Amino acid sequence: MRILLLGAGGQVGFELMRALGPLGELRVTTRDGLLPGGATCLRADLADSDAALITLLDRSAPDLIVNAAAYTAVDRAEDEPVLAQRINGAAVGTLGRWAAPRGVPVIHYSTDYVFDGRGARPWREDDATAPLNAYGASKRSGEQALIAAAGPHLILRTAWVYAARGHNFLRSMLRLAAERDVLRVVDDQIGAPTPARLIANATAAIVARLAPCGIFAADAPWGIYHLTAGGQTSWCGFARAIVQAAQRAGLIVRAPEVQAIASTDYPTRARRPAWSVLDCTRAQDTFALRLPSWDSALDAVIGELATLR
Repeated sequence: MRILLLGAGGQVGFELMRALGPLGELRVTTRDGLLPGGATCLRADLADSDAALITLLDRSAPDLIVNAAAYTAVDRAEDEPVLAQRINGAAVGTLGRWAAPRGVPVIHYSTDYVFDGRGARPWREDDATAPLNAYGASKRSGEQALIAAAGPHLILRTAWVYAARGHNFLRSMLRLAAERDVLRVVDDQIGAPTPARLIANATAAIVARLAPCGIFAADAPWGIYHLTAGGQTSWCGFARAIVQAAQRAGLIVRAPEVQAIASTDYPTRARRPAWSVLDCTRAQDTFALRLPSWDSALDAVIGELATLR
């Protein structure tokens, strides 16, 4: 099976290179044609024209497309909504329209930000979407465009993604913990912190289940699925867990005090949903996934960082 992975330079894409490699012939792209570490790969910038993307698809002739490329600058998207829509919306539609008539499945990653955050129970796949910001609107556009293409697809919605590498909340907290005695972190936004490696491993498990011999079943259960770690916490709760685990692992000398604040005390350019917990029952039941709790998943990432010291 020939797999085309878009966005290999990002947090999820980097982990997908490892997870998908054993499943077939893997070809990967980044925006500049360079992988982390400097090795070369295919170049694919979803901000470019449809023609450039179609040329890449024609030349690659994949049996599966996995799209981990995205515009992820949530606050900057408020000032660059057209660019966010191009990358997260229109380009995803181009992937779908190329793939559908050829029967090529597309796996695409979306976000909790398609919801308005006003829920009282974990969001299910069929709940109404109502994004609060330009980034969320662009991701919803990508979902809609892929569905409209009417080809085989999986849309995996995830949330609060972090990893041992890249720019993310975990790494920011570790940096600040080494510099400050007190950290003030929002406590009224609730979600499930989810490692990029968990997402990549689950994706590979899904692909292996749907195409055990390298060929996708005609009756494969395509559609939208939620995919996060289990449980829930606030950003403040996540920060406290990070500094405590990091101190135990010897990554920081001492754990600073983490003070809870309201979202109103930390204004951002884009509005964030207050409730981002996703119900992952459908994915777990359909694909026999075992998703760890967010805190045990964090311990695994801290352990990874400790081995890299």
